[in-house]
Amino acid sequence: MPRIDRLQQWLAQTLSNTRHEITPASADASFRRYFRVLFPAEDASSSPIAGHASLIVMDAPPEHEDCKPWLAIARLFGAAGVHVPEILAEDIEQGFLLMSDLGNTTYLDKLRAPDCTPLAAAHLYADAIGALLAIQAASRPGPLPAYSDELLRHELMLFPDWYIARHKGITLNAEEKTALAAIFDKIIAVNLAEPKVFVHRDYHSRNLMYIADGANPGIIDFQDAVYGPLTYDLVSLFKDAYIEWEEDFTLDLLARYWEMARKLGLPVRDDFAEFHRDYEWMGIQRHIKIIGIFARLSHRDGKDGYLANIPLLLRYLRRACARHRELNPLLKLLDKLDPIASGQGDTF
Repeated sequence: MPRIDRLQQWLAQTLSNTRHEITPASADASFRRYFRVLFPAEDASSSPIAGHASLIVMDAPPEHEDCKPWLAIARLFGAAGVHVPEILAEDIEQGFLLMSDLGNTTYLDKLRAPDCTPLAAAHLYADAIGALLAIQAASRPGPLPAYSDELLRHELMLFPDWYIARHKGITLNAEEKTALAAIFDKIIAVNLAEPKVFVHRDYHSRNLMYIADGANPGIIDFQDAVYGPLTYDLVSLFKDAYIEWEEDFTLDLLARYWEMARKLGLPVRDDFAEFHRDYEWMGIQRHIKIIGIFARLSHRDGKDGYLANIPLLLRYLRRACARHRELNPLLKLLDKLDPIASGQGDTF
């Protein structure tokens, strides 16, 4: 039986044959797919899931995706008091989850809207900071896997494997490989020395939903959450791969987070300059990783749309490297990979 038919059959049973239709809601960079379940207006109030005009069903093929981590983290973050989808029905064996609908307006949609003023954007980010503080305040070792040396290093290697070798078609010589390995060692050492909290790992504008009449933000795509560096989600939020802000704006938001985190007793550095250094070096790790992932999505999975975001990531990377002398070898390598971007006008 085709998978879509199995999904329809499960929904019919779960909803006691209440009339409904499904439409594609979204897909992400994995094998997961999401559908919106819509009810006729006259049936919505009498459905087994009363009070919901629409729902979301996740299709996570078990041979490719394990939805148990998603479920566990949804409950963990929900217990922290943030707005994650409410789980209404589940079939782990088949890989189907039915949940509340957080709508189809992402933070990215809202932030790019013509009527989004700088003040409105600041309010949206204030809400996102508040939710992140709630998640971090609930942190403790144990429930989530550690963001280990091995995992950080594996992520960094996506850059030479997929961006340098596969996308750019460049073979590094022995000296360049040694220099890059030494840089990776330094990056990881700084990252692992940070205080530890729960880390969403993709806390950015495409995974935060704007809720017109509810608590913002709605938070999705958290299945890869870990216990790791405190600044990681701040990098995802303020050095977003999908939207760029003036550094003065994001630095002000970062300072506001730091002040609130200190008041809440979170394990942030006492000195803002040290905290900002952690943030910069965490950003370097994330940008290197995401550039590699976007190249892999293009060459392995045929998802070329992500390549358009690489120039922004390279800009973030160059700015941070230019501020830290220890990262000069990485900046030289970036100049070799993208000689035009070393002047004006980034390329990929």
